Amino acid sequence: MSIRVVIVEDSPTMRAILMNRLSKEPDIEVVAAAANAAEGRQMIRELDPDVVTLDIEMPGMNGLDFLAKIMELRPTPVIIVSGSTQAGNEMSARALALGAVDCYAKTGGGVGLEDAGRLAQMIRQASKVEFTTRAPAVRKVAQEARGSLLERPALIAIGSSTGGVEALQTVLGSFPADCPPTVIVQHINARFAPAVARTLDQSCPPKILIAEPDLPLKQGHVYLAPGDDRHFSIGGSSTFHCKLRPGDPVSGHLPSVDVLFASVAEVVGARAVGILLTGMGADGAQGLLAMARKGAHTIAQDEATCTVFGMPRAAINLGAANVVAPLGSIARHLFSKAA
Repeated sequence: MSIRVVIVEDSPTMRAILMNRLSKEPDIEVVAAAANAAEGRQMIRELDPDVVTLDIEMPGMNGLDFLAKIMELRPTPVIIVSGSTQAGNEMSARALALGAVDCYAKTGGGVGLEDAGRLAQMIRQASKVEFTTRAPAVRKVAQEARGSLLERPALIAIGSSTGGVEALQTVLGSFPADCPPTVIVQHINARFAPAVARTLDQSCPPKILIAEPDLPLKQGHVYLAPGDDRHFSIGGSSTFHCKLRPGDPVSGHLPSVDVLFASVAEVVGARAVGILLTGMGADGAQGLLAMARKGAHTIAQDEATCTVFGMPRAAINLGAANVVAPLGSIARHLFSKAA
């Protein structure tokens, strides 16, 4: 059965390009193409597509407002189609925080009919996402977390992928401002990573920034992998710093959660906490197991609150997670093994 797609894009040229790219895929069918949010809403209601591609910068109701309506009224996997502008990057990051599955960057100003199958692959992955009734997130636990720092970890490491930006906003929103140094690999296009960091920084108590080579890790700071062709890992002994090194994909990814977690297991050991959030595939499962074997406290997000349960499930199946918790409760388990 074909994956049924609705395209929402205000540019006739870009609509034609997207349709051309997808028309060559035997397992994907574009069932409709809308020029604005109003048309898109009608088509989604009538056709019930498997995936929606959504231009983020449109006249009338913009893509963010439309996305919020989709996620509220008819949760559907949405891929944001973003231009090359700074405003487009910022809006795309906010869209990921609202629940968009992925962001597709227009190339060459939207010119050209080939993209090496990138959009088609994103659509195939998005079609596997099943939205469930999410348990309400508990965001107001920063004060409780501050009060439970008797067993303050030396470092917190987090891995996430599909649906991860939305999940990170919930988890980091529950962190105290003076949280332990925290490092994150979120699978994301490098172009969007700085905007994601800024979006999270605006809504979460700690300072959130992009990791840089040899940058010292400080209390109250969260470091996000830049998402380019370098692995993110941790170096140091009594104090820690960021390491960014080129390499081959590990567990299918560059940067890889497994690489980050393995370095934390080696450098920080039992003084660390590892958290594996929503995501497709198995990246992070072996790394979380390495952390658990070193005595670190390890947490996996539960199935009910995941956008995609792949990565946490793989870790749970390995016996790598000390705790399996709903997204809104993860902060309660961070700072005390007795939580």
